[in-house]
Amino acid sequence: MKRIHIDKNATNAVEAYLEYKRIVGEDDGGRLFSEEEYKKYKETVVPRRMQNRLYVSFGVPGHIDCKLIGPETPCFCTHGYKQHCTDFEELPKERPILLPCRVKGCQCVSYEYVHISGSKPVRCQCKHTTSEHSEAVAHQCKKCTHCTGYRSPFTCGCGQPGYAHVTLVETTEERMARGRPVGRAVPYAAMGGLTGFSSLVDGYLRLDPSGVSMGSLKHANNLQTHTCVQREHRSKLAEGMMSDLKDPLVS
Repeated sequence: MKRIHIDKNATNAVEAYLEYKRIVGEDDGGRLFSEEEYKKYKETVVPRRMQNRLYVSFGVPGHIDCKLIGPETPCFCTHGYKQHCTDFEELPKERPILLPCRVKGCQCVSYEYVHISGSKPVRCQCKHTTSEHSEAVAHQCKKCTHCTGYRSPFTCGCGQPGYAHVTLVETTEERMARGRPVGRAVPYAAMGGLTGFSSLVDGYLRLDPSGVSMGSLKHANNLQTHTCVQREHRSKLAEGMMSDLKDPLVS
């Protein structure tokens, strides 16, 4: 493999570009903002974004957040969350909050997550893939007539069926009222439900309030106790082996 060396100036330029993409996202339409445009964007859009952030999660109502949505998380329509409308000058009054896709020609009226198995979305109970269903609201199947709309029989890690899950879009106040973490204010685009590294893990594996809630503390204590017992057992085995080495051989 060929190694590429870049100097400090090039490194700084790469880091600046990555920061630019995190902040601007898809809002530049594929054309880099000028310095003046970028400065104006940060002065106008970023403060509003931090104030009106929307949190997007996927799960069974009243239960844990099975999936927290990030910029690259795909929608049913196959486009990423960052390709949907995620910034608002004023938060919508209507519920649920709709986040329509901004890709030209896409009929998706609001971001909607779907379970992933391996690297592909789970098939419908009619055996056809999500791409063989319409991205419009009803998600009618394009291949068969008996399917009334996409419905996944997949069982999530939380133990609930896929069709019982919904995509939830909520404000900071609404999320806090549910006892879920909101993290700190960040200027980056389309952060969705991400508030930390644990947000990247499925809900049933997270040991935080957005995962297994109050049960996480008990689970963590059990893991700690189990680890201590293992360590003590290994220590006793080592002491026994050392004792055997010191004893004279019995003929």
